[in-house]
Amino acid sequence: MKSINELLALKEKAQAQMGARCAGSDMTSIVVGMATCGIASGARPVLEEMQKKVEEEGLETVMVTQTGCVGMCQYEPILEVYEPGKPKVTYIQMSPDKVDRIVQEHLKGGNIVEDFTLESIDKIKVDPDADNKHSLNDTVFQKKQRRIALRNCGYIDPESIDDYISTDGYQALNKVLTEMEPDEVIQEVLDSGLRGRGGAGFPTGLKWRFASGNRGQVQKFVCCNADEGDPGAFMDRSVLEGDPHVVLEAMAIAGYAIGSNQGYIYVRAEYPIAVKRLEIALNQAREYGLLGKDIFGTGFDFDISLRLGAGAFVCGEETALMTSIEGNRGEPRPRPPFPAVKGLFAKPTILNNVETYANIPQIILKGADWYSSVGTEKSKGTKVFALGGKINNTGLVEVPMGIPLRTVIEDIGGGVPNGKKFKAAQTGGPSGGCIPASLLDVPMDYESLGAIGSIIGSGGLIVMDEDNCMVDIAKFYLQFTADESCGKCTPCRVGTKRMLEILERITAGKGTLEDIDKLEELAAYVKENSACGLGQTAPNPILSTIKHFRDEYEAHVVDKCCPAGVCKDLLQYTIDPDKCKGCTLCAKNCPAGAITGTVKEPHVIDQTKCIKCGVCMSNCKFDAIEKK
Repeated sequence: MKSINELLALKEKAQAQMGARCAGSDMTSIVVGMATCGIASGARPVLEEMQKKVEEEGLETVMVTQTGCVGMCQYEPILEVYEPGKPKVTYIQMSPDKVDRIVQEHLKGGNIVEDFTLESIDKIKVDPDADNKHSLNDTVFQKKQRRIALRNCGYIDPESIDDYISTDGYQALNKVLTEMEPDEVIQEVLDSGLRGRGGAGFPTGLKWRFASGNRGQVQKFVCCNADEGDPGAFMDRSVLEGDPHVVLEAMAIAGYAIGSNQGYIYVRAEYPIAVKRLEIALNQAREYGLLGKDIFGTGFDFDISLRLGAGAFVCGEETALMTSIEGNRGEPRPRPPFPAVKGLFAKPTILNNVETYANIPQIILKGADWYSSVGTEKSKGTKVFALGGKINNTGLVEVPMGIPLRTVIEDIGGGVPNGKKFKAAQTGGPSGGCIPASLLDVPMDYESLGAIGSIIGSGGLIVMDEDNCMVDIAKFYLQFTADESCGKCTPCRVGTKRMLEILERITAGKGTLEDIDKLEELAAYVKENSACGLGQTAPNPILSTIKHFRDEYEAHVVDKCCPAGVCKDLLQYTIDPDKCKGCTLCAKNCPAGAITGTVKEPHVIDQTKCIKCGVCMSNCKFDAIEKK
């Protein structure tokens, strides 16, 4: 690629090939979500069946292709139809046997197959000039979103560089190389207010500026952290699976800004689809001359290599990640010196995560003022959240910084299912904290969440209802961080184990009030003295649950009961003799032989034999068994 004219010519050609997803085309475009969530739900046979049917019916004005994560994960497989001059139609929970009806009734007959659409969710039209302009007929799940980092996910074919170019892809790179000085690029990112989306929220432009000295005199590196390790988090994976070129373009921009000619993407091997699409994107970008030597004829050289991680959570920490890229065991290094001074291979290095990079091209093309107009005074732009847990609408959402948690839970997420009450939301995964129902209106930004003992983190958002035990939740996250500790520093290696032992005593009914105080004291020590972010944030779930749900801790140690009925050692199943009809179903299905009684007579559970599995309760047709 030697000039902007070549890029613009490619863009015009690519838009024509995209069909009705781009204005002015007379081709109908059908896309099938083929990210991990879609493939796992059976999207591949749907895609193949649609391609087969379109060919068999001779529908020459219909094109069928794959796309990335649409976002509404619980409705996968998802198939979307773009027709010229008409709103997009979204078909959900597709299967191969449903394809023929769409072909016959919709594509040939012109009638939407209402049976396969989201009938229970109101559809709204959005501004065709907005960032999500291609979502012309979206559901309420998408109504309050603002897609910047995810703007191409669920829209383009992630394995087609032409599709990416059709949406202004690589134009930001051309702009910085032909119109901007490196310091101007850094200033634009600084003025945008973009902060790192990997957890700490450090200003991205400031990090770039720290590493920008001595351009051309020393080797420097640009790294991308795609080692997404938080339980329940899949933001970065979805970007890599749905829009891999945006990361490559952004890294090249960062390389120009700081004076680097080499980048590394560190991605976990458990993301095979993301890895495959990254490899395809890298080869395509090199073939087009958008990576490699003399990009756009400017003399700027930049290339990117992939490094696969083995799934160690600690390698999400920047220095541990760099140590792993170097071929050593992933352990954090003392800071200072910071990576901007001495990072990968002891050279100046910048490291940002996938979502951070996904914002860069749009900031360059549309300007810092445009980006900073979104969000709050100190938290600019949008944030992607992986919404999961006890919530009606699970999936991937991108919202303006500062949006109330209530809006995310009740409007976008559709509230808590089965008539249950919202109890808490865990943000930031094992490094974050639990937000109680009393703080449901808290703004989702760095400062507001930090003030209540939580963090945005990478973007995991797990919703819990009244059936969740908050002590058990804290224990779950601590089990994870204790297992994932690299063991290098004593506060984390030993401290997390001791905290876990206390939680295990409490959930077993063997704890004391002194244990709660000891837990708080130990958590504060580990937080203050651990060497890296893993240990420094590991106590957050404990501290936040004690702060907001201390009554549950006290119930476990004083009353020897679990209010949510989760902790097995504190449960007791009993049979109400007035309700028991003596049908014997409970006794027949009890795996421990703990239930005795004769036919048509009340049965009894032997508490010394009961393993508290709940099978008896699930088999009882008369609601005679109670869990206490």
